[in-house]
Amino acid sequence: MAKQYKVVHCRINGKEVEQVVDVRASLTDMLRNDFRLTSVKKGCEVGECGACTVIINDEGFNSCIYLAVWAEGKDIWTLEGLTSPEGELSDIQQAFIDEGAIQCGFCSPGFIMTSWEILRSGREYTDDELRKALSGHLCRCTGYENIFRAVKKTMLRRLGKFEEAEKVNSQGITDYPEPMPFK
Repeated sequence: MAKQYKVVHCRINGKEVEQVVDVRASLTDMLRNDFRLTSVKKGCEVGECGACTVIINDEGFNSCIYLAVWAEGKDIWTLEGLTSPEGELSDIQQAFIDEGAIQCGFCSPGFIMTSWEILRSGREYTDDELRKALSGHLCRCTGYENIFRAVKKTMLRRLGKFEEAEKVNSQGITDYPEPMPFK
């Protein structure tokens, strides 16, 4: 007969932790129930909506379909870990606020964690690449364009392209045509 509980040692938001978990529990359950990290949302619970996205060893995962026991020895980051010890928001968190990318807020933590993963690469993505990288998330409030704009502007700012970032409009387009003259 297999053991029903196991001790898991991992690092969550930079802190070493140890937790006894049911071997059938998801990482979402461990993070929410045992560590009170409520940014990790329970949405679909089948890996479709992205609300539970966390970063594990620098890669985004749907924590609802990731068993807690698989976290053994892993480095896990949630939205709570992006805020500085002084409570200052990260640049991507602030961009979501500035661009109105947070509506009801349910999908926001997952989107921000995926955005954080994208931005850590330090490379410039095309609009199509950014849209594809963000495509594993569902937003019921139709905030996709604002979310896209927040990520694109943050990416450009991190690359030192401040003027280009400020030209990103509501569709994410940076190449403005000449305005039509009034008649």
